[in-house]
Amino acid sequence: MTRAILDEAQIHPAARPLIGSKHQDIVREVQAAIAAHQVVVVGMALNPFPRKARKILDVLGTPYQYLQYGSYLNQWHRRNALKMWTGWPTFPMVFVNGVLIGGASELQTLVGNGEFSAMLAKKVRQF
Repeated sequence: MTRAILDEAQIHPAARPLIGSKHQDIVREVQAAIAAHQVVVVGMALNPFPRKARKILDVLGTPYQYLQYGSYLNQWHRRNALKMWTGWPTFPMVFVNGVLIGGASELQTLVGNGEFSAMLAKKVRQF
């Protein structure tokens, strides 16, 4: 899978530091959680889909780390750094063994077809 990303040669050198550093604290925090936990859910308040993903994991008895960043009304600019980093446009962002599997719907699909339990059995972090 490839997605279009502006080539660095097409970005003026004066803009590069801002692009590379804007809200990197939130990205580093998520990276650290992914490195430390087999399952990580990144969400936001007031959004029902992070709750749905967490409920699926709770029903399965699967331990996970939950990181919440603001709500619809605040911290959206910080969350944009996560969207740009992952390429995933919505919340939650669910990571298993360092791999972004998508959101709540994708988690439900992987649980339903047995792939989620197979991923957990591997216990390999690929991040």
